[in-house]
Amino acid sequence: MVRLRFAPSPTGYLHIGGLRTALYNYLYAKQQGGKFVLRIEDTDRTRYVEGAIENLIHELKWAGLSIDEGVCLDNEKISEVGEKGPYIQSERVKKDIYNKYATELIEKGYAYYCFCSKERLDEIKNQQKADGKIPRYDGLCKGISLEDAKKRIENGESYVIRLKLPENRDIVFNDLIKGKITINTNDMDDQVLIKADGFPTYHFAVVVDDHLMNITHIVRGDEWISSTPKHLFLYEAFGWEKPTFVHLPTVLNKSGKKLSKRNDDASVEDFRLKGYLPKALINYLALVGWSPESNEEILSLDEMTAQFSFDRVSKSGGVFDVDKLDWVNAQYIRKMEVSELAKLVKPYLLEAGFIDENICPYRLELITKTFQESISRLPQIVEQSRFLFENVEIESEAVEMRNVAHIDILKETMIQELNKIDKIDEEVAKGFMKKIQKASGFKGKDLYMPIRALLTGQVHGPELSNILEILGKEEILNRLS
Repeated sequence: MVRLRFAPSPTGYLHIGGLRTALYNYLYAKQQGGKFVLRIEDTDRTRYVEGAIENLIHELKWAGLSIDEGVCLDNEKISEVGEKGPYIQSERVKKDIYNKYATELIEKGYAYYCFCSKERLDEIKNQQKADGKIPRYDGLCKGISLEDAKKRIENGESYVIRLKLPENRDIVFNDLIKGKITINTNDMDDQVLIKADGFPTYHFAVVVDDHLMNITHIVRGDEWISSTPKHLFLYEAFGWEKPTFVHLPTVLNKSGKKLSKRNDDASVEDFRLKGYLPKALINYLALVGWSPESNEEILSLDEMTAQFSFDRVSKSGGVFDVDKLDWVNAQYIRKMEVSELAKLVKPYLLEAGFIDENICPYRLELITKTFQESISRLPQIVEQSRFLFENVEIESEAVEMRNVAHIDILKETMIQELNKIDKIDEEVAKGFMKKIQKASGFKGKDLYMPIRALLTGQVHGPELSNILEILGKEEILNRLS
């Protein structure tokens, strides 16, 4: 059985690129009948952000990506489901999972104790940079015997454990997207595996955890390509079966640069708060780097799962185009049941003060239906519908309608027809303009544009029968006067 994991670090809120990584892991796992695992990699405690784990779980759930195993929330408390936990690395540290594997590497000659101070390491790094070289550890402690190293540890010296890479060896692997990749060990560093505080580094913990959790495919961003040979060397050193590696192209902004938290609205929360639908965001995000064989653009999660394959993922970065996302979101909004959409737009109308909490469901759905075709994001209903609830600036084209010779005739005709009825319901609204046409003798643009201008301050807009019903008799009379 294939097993894939999404393993973010809780260093901030879920990034849109992280959501795409999670999505591709999810799609492949589900398509292959496998498991989608959520693991939290929090070994870097200096960058830990309070609440980040909860945010990650909430946003994945909002996006519709349900986990089969791993970290979850139970009554808003962090919990776990599955038999291969703990699924949070700091909890795995407490269970002393990593040290025995580090000791095994030392005994096999694949790792060594390093006693170099931070000051010495900084000095080496600065000198190498000045010489135009790639900063890397110079291997000073590699020659210390295991016996001497243990004595120094007994004497209380601070140490780290480093990977002992062979010199001038090509490490080759086949990536499902990038193809054959070769990196020489001379271009790599003797990576720290266990830090001075006893915590494993990412590079060590990720290999141990993936092995113990039986992860078969490592699907992650292509910024990790240069680290993959170190991970492969560790698999080899332990004699473990190597997983399949898949490195995804970067998500880029319109300028062709990596979508960043600093320069772009890049967190999933940003898009949720801006009124994007989760199904639409997931649909569009899947297409940023992947193209389905059917060439369809609107796909459900099940349809994406059925068509997904890594051989149709681009090798180069995919551009995240907000305008295209808006178009996709609009398609989903237009296909929604009005009753469902009404529930989603209600908070925005409430916040604007256009409605109250006890609004009649029929009226709320009528307002929603009126603007369903004209919004691409949920909050846009506020600006679209503002003319119904507030005095708004009259458009120049509508102002010109004052000069239409017969506008007073239309105005008086409307007043006469309104005085014949008690209220405007759906039936009255649908037949009202025909009565005005018959009574006034005007039709087409000569009828609709002046009346729309009188009622809304605009000459174009939603269905007039809906406008009439929403405004009601008294408000229409006020506007005509």
